[in-house]
Amino acid sequence: MAVPKKRLTHHRRNNRRNAPGHQQAVFIQLAKCSNCSNRVFPHSVCPECGFYKGRKVLVKLASV
Repeated sequence: MAVPKKRLTHHRRNNRRNAPGHQQAVFIQLAKCSNCSNRVFPHSVCPECGFYKGRKVLVKLASV
């Protein structure tokens, strides 16, 4: 059975693990705001209306 003579460096090992064949596209999951139905990241305040879990938590200032 073949046995390596020298230990592989971290760089060579990690290059093999992060090869282009192992990389996948990650799809971003978005939730719908309960107030304005805007698409937002889960567990975060809606940037459009300032609501989170049905409560107003962010007050947007009107631009003059």
